[in-house]
Amino acid sequence: MDERIAFTKGHGTENDFVVIDDPDGALTLEAPDIARLADRRAGLGGDGVIRAVRSRAAGIRMPDDAPEWFMDYRNADGSIAEMCGNGVRVLAAHLQRAGHVADDHFKVLTRAGVRAVEILERPDSAGGFWSVRVGMGASHTRHGLRSVQIAGHRLAVTDVDMGNPHAVAFLPSDTGLEDLDLVQRPALDPEPVGGANIELVSERGPRHVAMRVHERGVGETRSCGTGVAAVAVAAAHRAGDVSRRPWTVDVPGGRLEVGWTADGDVTLTGPAQLVADGATLV
Repeated sequence: MDERIAFTKGHGTENDFVVIDDPDGALTLEAPDIARLADRRAGLGGDGVIRAVRSRAAGIRMPDDAPEWFMDYRNADGSIAEMCGNGVRVLAAHLQRAGHVADDHFKVLTRAGVRAVEILERPDSAGGFWSVRVGMGASHTRHGLRSVQIAGHRLAVTDVDMGNPHAVAFLPSDTGLEDLDLVQRPALDPEPVGGANIELVSERGPRHVAMRVHERGVGETRSCGTGVAAVAVAAAHRAGDVSRRPWTVDVPGGRLEVGWTADGDVTLTGPAQLVADGATLV
């Protein structure tokens, strides 16, 4: 590509994204274009790129009752991702601010299916924080399939599918979460087909945990919304908590709340901030 496009930069608990507004599907962004946009030294910088496009113009197969807007999400390396919980919140704020969506309750189509969105609070001024709740859908867990090697420990993993794959492991009490070296991706044994996001977790208190994450196609990030949901699901299962009361999950970039609907679907509540607008040559 060689054209100038408008962008918005936003983040959810410091999981940051470049948002491209493309309502009618006029842009063709290839993996190298995405990687250049997300490059933190030579581009705009971000953990991923979100293209806001109407579902009918997205060039994908979709259900007959698909919502108007599709989240075309790509990882920083240009690879396609099924779902991004922090990204949905940022997209929701963008759609409202851009006037694409007027209601506080609406739905967004993702590659992992339809996700319900609820705007809880709007910022008082430009650049302030939105509060958004996202319906993350059902979770699916499996235990004992693999382990992860980290900080001299081989830890059992809980596989959690939140529309994308997660490998969740709980650290021994004598291993500090902050001391982990996540520059290199921890090794999973066996490696799942297609890879997985890896979450390392420490307990903080009743229904309260903290985590760090190494994301597919990105590396360590300051937060991961689907990872936070996966960690809360695994933590509740580990604690034998069937109350469906909310869990608090701390990430390096902030704090999120995970809850459950009466039907057992997972919800994710937290902030989103739109920090800059501009134009760039791609």
